[in-house]
Amino acid sequence: MTTPTAPTTVSDFYCNEALNGRTPVKVVEDTDMVLAFEHTRPSYPVHIVVVPKRHIPSLVDLGDGTEEELADVLRVVRKVAAKVRAEYGAACVVTNEGAYQESKHMHWHVLFRGGLPEGLA
Repeated sequence: MTTPTAPTTVSDFYCNEALNGRTPVKVVEDTDMVLAFEHTRPSYPVHIVVVPKRHIPSLVDLGDGTEEELADVLRVVRKVAAKVRAEYGAACVVTNEGAYQESKHMHWHVLFRGGLPEGLA
């Protein structure tokens, strides 16, 4: 029996595909520092991804990024979440860390998961 090992390559879909245009995306917000776009393989009825345009590894590990760049990303996350909430009545904001983070580039998911519980719509 062999023990699975972690991949040796660092996956960064956002730098390698979305930000350089190799994979086309539908833009939701675009600033000098941040891009928000519809997820290319959505898991929810509304699934938007917000990423810094410069490589920043994660929320916990800013790498060469700065607190100011993080604040820029969060401003766009707030704006997108407010739009989703206004249109659908709710929004969920998620980021992942460590083994949960498939793409090793800080990214935030802004979601509307679907039907609201009765009385909350």
